[in-house]
Amino acid sequence: MNPGYARPMPVGAFDSHIHCSGLPDDLLRPYAKLNGLSYGLEELIGLMRRHRVQGGLLLSPPLRDGSPAPNETILELCSRSGGRLFPVLTAEPDAGSISRCIALAGDNRIAGFKVRLGYRPVYPTDPVFDPLYDFAEERRLPVLFHTGDTAVPDGSLEHARPLNLDVLANRRKKLKMVVCHFGNPWFMDTAELVYKHPNVYADTSGLFVRGGRYDEEYARYLARRLSEAVYHIGNADKIMFGTDYPVTTYSDALRIVRMMKISQEDKGKIFYSNAKGLFFP
Repeated sequence: MNPGYARPMPVGAFDSHIHCSGLPDDLLRPYAKLNGLSYGLEELIGLMRRHRVQGGLLLSPPLRDGSPAPNETILELCSRSGGRLFPVLTAEPDAGSISRCIALAGDNRIAGFKVRLGYRPVYPTDPVFDPLYDFAEERRLPVLFHTGDTAVPDGSLEHARPLNLDVLANRRKKLKMVVCHFGNPWFMDTAELVYKHPNVYADTSGLFVRGGRYDEEYARYLARRLSEAVYHIGNADKIMFGTDYPVTTYSDALRIVRMMKISQEDKGKIFYSNAKGLFFP
């Protein structure tokens, strides 16, 4: 085992994608068990301190009935985090959910919104999201989009393909968009989106899940694909570190970025400064 797996970052990091709810029907609990995690706020804050993660975005995990954890739960957990967690509100593809999201955003300081492509059979260009996008543009709030593989076997990969965001990015050049999970397994599609559109970013969250026969080979594969994406884009200016806690541990998520064959300056951007510039301009 590489002794650098759990080495804390010398200048700190910011986690752009965290889940937690404390709810018994949280669908991510099996991932926590696989990783030996208790999956709670106290543990999360302790891990962030240990790995010198200065802050992070908290998003609703999926529940067993297919719905996201309530946004009110996310706001409450952030209020108990000692200023370390910042809420991202999840919007479902119906007018009521979007109205409630906008109302909560008006009453609370939030870091952005989340749209769960693939968990719902909907495209990002669906008109139902227009009021959310209008509000996000007005308030300069990023919108995070789930892309790629889902945590449920009946998710729709057709709707979760990152290239579905291309039309939206063409239409809404002022809307800051984040391709979550780097579109895994569509790494180069995501790289092209980030290269083509000044308003499109990507995070590295949730890429690595332990328990496979080829864990070490897969970790090296991920580091190589992320490096190739940076080469395609030409820089690492819009790529952000994330864990998807409890899906990927801090040790593994940090290690994969450290393994990338890019400059230390670019790794520093991925770990911290890119997220700071997007979410806290």
